[in-house]
Amino acid sequence: MTLRSARPLVLSGAGLALLAALGLAGPAGARPADAGSTTVSPAGHSFAATLNGQATFQAGSVTVTCNTSSSQPDGTTTNNQVPAAPGNTNAAGPVASSVNAPTYSDCSASIPGVTVSVTSSGAWGISMQNGSPITATMTIPQGGLVLQTSGLANCTVTAAPGGSASFGATFTNGTPSQLVVSGASVPITVTGGFGCPTAATASVFNATYDVTDTTDSTQQITVGS
Repeated sequence: MTLRSARPLVLSGAGLALLAALGLAGPAGARPADAGSTTVSPAGHSFAATLNGQATFQAGSVTVTCNTSSSQPDGTTTNNQVPAAPGNTNAAGPVASSVNAPTYSDCSASIPGVTVSVTSSGAWGISMQNGSPITATMTIPQGGLVLQTSGLANCTVTAAPGGSASFGATFTNGTPSQLVVSGASVPITVTGGFGCPTAATASVFNATYDVTDTTDSTQQITVGS
């Protein structure tokens, strides 16, 4: 992770706090060499991921907080859907699903005078691997998140500028099940004028998502063997 002075960290941190809120993405096929079997249930059910609490980025005295983010099924594609059987089971590795690019709002920096807007795009996904703990591998597509700031500094922060960027998370079965991103690092590039952290190349974020079954609210999205 590359960190700069306090002012640049405000904007770099804003980008990654929002990435924390985005939480959901993953390369199919990335798995440890000794990966065991994985089954995601219920087969064919759609799911939503909704931020639980706040996504935060902190470096020194600078904190960026994002309060709202979610990825929802659209009803017209297989995004945000557990694969239908038998695709929801992999005898020797993870099970992957595509997801819709999440929406996000209500983000602020601990230093006043900066307004943040964000656009997400591209193909997102998540791959789940059963184990102890259950792990998720997530990927932000190339340029899939663009953060723009205005006010004290007018900057553009682009996540995964050179290609899709992967990072890890953990998944816990429950009511609801949860996806937790903790201390993940994502590459960024920054362009802009005075006050923009143009030398920053990476930042770190944390967030928790509730993952719920939208096909049948009485059931839970779970990962097992």
